[in-house]
Amino acid sequence: MSAAAEAGLRRILAVVDLLGDAVDEESLVPALLPLLLAAVPGDSIVWSPRAGSADRPLTLPAGLLTDDIREAFARESAADPLVAHTTLGPGTPMRRSTLQTPGEFHALAAYTDVYRPCGSEHQLAMSFPAGNADGVPRRVCVAFSRSGGDFSDDDVAAAAVLRTRLSRVLGRLAPPTPVPSPVTRRESAVLALLARGLTNQQIAHRLAISPRTVDKHLEHAYAKLQVGGRVEAANAWRSRSPAVARPAP
Repeated sequence: MSAAAEAGLRRILAVVDLLGDAVDEESLVPALLPLLLAAVPGDSIVWSPRAGSADRPLTLPAGLLTDDIREAFARESAADPLVAHTTLGPGTPMRRSTLQTPGEFHALAAYTDVYRPCGSEHQLAMSFPAGNADGVPRRVCVAFSRSGGDFSDDDVAAAAVLRTRLSRVLGRLAPPTPVPSPVTRRESAVLALLARGLTNQQIAHRLAISPRTVDKHLEHAYAKLQVGGRVEAANAWRSRSPAVARPAP
C-alpha cells in the first residue's frame, strides 16, 4: 500500500472510530464534519440534514452559505443534475464532472449565484437514508467542494465506504417511532397467554378474571387485530412479539 493510501485509510478509520462512539446526532455532526473533510479532502463540506428541504445545512467552514446563497440555491437547484442525483436519484457518491462538462456547469444559474461564490469548482456529493425525523424516513445529503483539482476515484471510493457507515449509525440514532399497540394492556396479557397455547379457563385463572371477561377481551382484540378467531389472533400476536411463542409453563 502506498503512503498516500495508508494516510487515506487512517483518515477513514478516524471517522469510523467516532461513529462507533456516537450517542446522539446533535453532538456527533459538529465533530464529524472536519473528519469527513479530511477523509475526502476538499475546501468545504455541506451537511444537509434533510436532502431537498429548506432546513438550514451545517457547513465547514461555518457560515459558508449566506442567506442570499441559500435563497438562490432554493430557486435554481431544480436545474442542477447533481442535486437531482442526491435528492431524487440513488444518492451514491457522484462527481459533478461525471454528470456535466465544465461548460455545462458554468452555464447553470446556480453556478453564478451559488457555487462560484463558495469556491465550488469541483464537487463530490452523496445522500443516504438517515433514520427518521418527526416519524418520517429521512435522507441526509453531504457535498464536498474544491476550488482546485477534481476529486479522484479514490475519493469516490472513500465516500462510498463512509456513506454506508453514516447511514447505519444515523439509523441507529434516529430509529422509527414505535407504532402504538391497538390493544389495551389487559388485552395484550390475554393475547400473550393465548399465543402460548392456554385455554380461556387457564387464562382466566392466570389473570384472576372470569372466563367471560377473557371472552370479551378476545372479542375486542380480534376486531383490533382484524382477525377472525383464536388461531389467527395467536399467530398475529406471535409475529408481533416472538418471545411469547415459548410454551407456557
